[in-house]
Amino acid sequence: MAKFKGFLFGLFLVGSIALNIFFLTNNLYAGYVNKQQLSWSQRAAAEAEAVASVSCSGHGITYLDGLFLDGKPVCECNSCYGGPTCSHFLPDCVANADSGDPLFLEPFWMQHAESSALLVAGWHRMSYGFADQSSMSQVLQNHILKVHSISRNAITKGKYLVFGAGSTQLLSAAVFALSLNSSSLARVVAASPYYPVYKTQTDFFETAHFEFQGDALLMKRSSNSTGNVIEFVTSPNNPDGLLRKAVLQGSSVNAIYDHAYYWPHFTAIPAPADEDVMIFTISKLTGHAGSRFGWALVKDEDVYLNMLKYTQLAELGVSRDTQLRALQLLKVVLEGDGREIFHFAYEKMRDRWEKISQIVSLSKRYTIQDIPPQYCNFFEKVRGPSPAYVWLKCEREEDTNCNAVLRGANIIGRLGSLFNASDRYVRLSLLKRDDDFNLLLYRLKELVSKEGGANQLIEPKLIVL
Repeated sequence: MAKFKGFLFGLFLVGSIALNIFFLTNNLYAGYVNKQQLSWSQRAAAEAEAVASVSCSGHGITYLDGLFLDGKPVCECNSCYGGPTCSHFLPDCVANADSGDPLFLEPFWMQHAESSALLVAGWHRMSYGFADQSSMSQVLQNHILKVHSISRNAITKGKYLVFGAGSTQLLSAAVFALSLNSSSLARVVAASPYYPVYKTQTDFFETAHFEFQGDALLMKRSSNSTGNVIEFVTSPNNPDGLLRKAVLQGSSVNAIYDHAYYWPHFTAIPAPADEDVMIFTISKLTGHAGSRFGWALVKDEDVYLNMLKYTQLAELGVSRDTQLRALQLLKVVLEGDGREIFHFAYEKMRDRWEKISQIVSLSKRYTIQDIPPQYCNFFEKVRGPSPAYVWLKCEREEDTNCNAVLRGANIIGRLGSLFNASDRYVRLSLLKRDDDFNLLLYRLKELVSKEGGANQLIEPKLIVL
């Protein structure tokens, strides 16, 4: 019995040693192979890490393609900060809430620096097309469909996908496609207040096929919607964040639905969108406006083919490098249950809206748009508003230029007339970095505190880290 136990002990000991040798050898070999595989990429990775490690006091950032001084990257400071490391706050700085740069998502991507990083080889996709001769990555298409499925914001079944250089190019491509085979001039309209690019872009590319003719609401009132009409519908709307449907109806009316903001972090999703032409953009989904990538979901095959023709003639399709970056970003979006980015972004936008609303509610001179709580298909509950913009109105009759009033308080917004609305309105962006939002909050507190009867507002304090 003792001999048998000794034999078993020896057998287990030999087996244990063999397993340890196997795992040790395997790890050493894997490390060797990994080292060999990383031989050509180590320099690029080291450069990226070196730039990313530069401290800009939390109020700036460095970039691989930014300026270098004495071989070191120069900090690009956030608004109202200066100095070599962006540590100096400029106290008289203006709160610039004009642009729609979606930089509020920077912290999310810094938290996911490793999984979102991308190293592009010098020989990556040098060809005009992919192996199947198309200009659109099939893998990226699959990821886009998954994102829509998780966010529950669009029905993709029975739709064709078209890639574009941001939604801006696709808006133009859709006008082109919908007017191409028309026997009469297509009249392009949008209901006020509307995104200014609809007019400026349509006017710029005006052809014998189409022209911009203003407000869809005016056309409806005049009952002059006969002939070929193309209506831009922004839902949720830019600038006021309200969900919209087409104003005009009829067999000769075609709608282009701009769903740039139809994501759970900007609006309740009462139901998945199912229009004939729907346009989305990565800039408002992930915040990467500079990558210039968007897509359209199109029901009609002829419209799809004509939009595809437009993008092919204009750009030979979207840059393969851009598609690769979009793919990497969507891989991160889809990690886990694919809901993290929506929760992160919604909580931030909701918090910003609530803080702004609280301040403006104490004012008798200014008001903002009313967005009622609504059931959301994504969150599966009734949720409050979290819009991208504040549509602020100066209520006093003498304040005919609201932006001028705000400029006097060191606040810059976008004038209402740019959206074909009264200049008593100003659009203020909530999409910018935390530094910019905090300054906007402070300036608004100052503004409202100066009103008579606003004593319940706590004295504004600007915390500078």
